[in-house]
Amino acid sequence: MSDKESESESMKLSSEELSSEFKTLVSSDDLRSLNHLQHTILGRLQDSNAVLSHFNDFSQHCFTEISGDMVRNTRVLKSIKSDLDYIFLKLRNMKTKLSTTYPDAFPEDSMSKVIDRRPDLEMPSCMDERKTKD
Repeated sequence: MSDKESESESMKLSSEELSSEFKTLVSSDDLRSLNHLQHTILGRLQDSNAVLSHFNDFSQHCFTEISGDMVRNTRVLKSIKSDLDYIFLKLRNMKTKLSTTYPDAFPEDSMSKVIDRRPDLEMPSCMDERKTKD
């Protein structure tokens, strides 16, 4: 035998001995139990994945059905807001003209700057901020 063959043989023997030592560290019943648990977990994860995939498909279908309505309703709301802003501007101008023409037509405090109490829909409200803090 050459040196390389003897070295290869000794490596093989040592690795076999090491693997047999590892086998004695963990019982085969424990390994079977771990294998069974891993297969159980794998089954549950596959079931969960299937349910989530089905839910995602359903959600995508629902979104495609209502997205057109949402776009249309958003346009309508923006149009309504624009119309209302125009109406309130005209009303303020009319009130100003009336108050200059007929100074006694409105009480003194009615011409003071009116505070816009409409909520700003683009800014988070105080209630939203409180919910995020809790």
